[in-house]
Amino acid sequence: MNEEKTNRAGNARGRHKRLEIIQAALELFGEVGFHGASLRDIAARAGMSHPGMLHHFPTKVALLEAVLERRDEVDEAAMQEDFDDGLNRLQALLRVVARNSERRTIVELFVALSAEATSVDHPAHDFFVTRYERTVALVELELRRRQDIGDLRKGVVPLAAARNIVALMDGLQIQWLLATAQGDNGQVDMVAGLRDYMESIVIGGV
Repeated sequence: MNEEKTNRAGNARGRHKRLEIIQAALELFGEVGFHGASLRDIAARAGMSHPGMLHHFPTKVALLEAVLERRDEVDEAAMQEDFDDGLNRLQALLRVVARNSERRTIVELFVALSAEATSVDHPAHDFFVTRYERTVALVELELRRRQDIGDLRKGVVPLAAARNIVALMDGLQIQWLLATAQGDNGQVDMVAGLRDYMESIVIGGV
């Protein structure tokens, strides 16, 4: 029994340490990009030795995968709660943007890595290609649903509008990062900007 408790405690400590490493990597990847952050730098920020970190993540690519998986786990859980509350996908996207305005580190990570990952040899390239394809497809599906019930304005092409929504989210994030870095927290309202576009293509509000 004591051995079982010890094992459980050890597993809990291991999970906690992994999360600390992932958080440290998330911060550094966001600040200097994947290529600019070394495993030694990440270990130092996590408050542990380089060999100790390698016990949990033997390569930087393995750590990057864990960071991306963790980010999506958190976002998907929050979005599912929004759906459970009765929100549609457009409303849920606005909630995502609102949450992002409170977590600069996450936004920095996404902007830095998505830009780096346009290179086909980047370890996160396939992840971002798949992620964008899935996101655009899901938004398009919601817009087609609106179109079927007459809630999409005449002339709006669902696929093109879906790409515009995703592109606007990304562009607003970059402008918001630049503005807030200069201390202007009210210059770029990401939620209002995205909502304005959504309401220009749908009828009767988002």
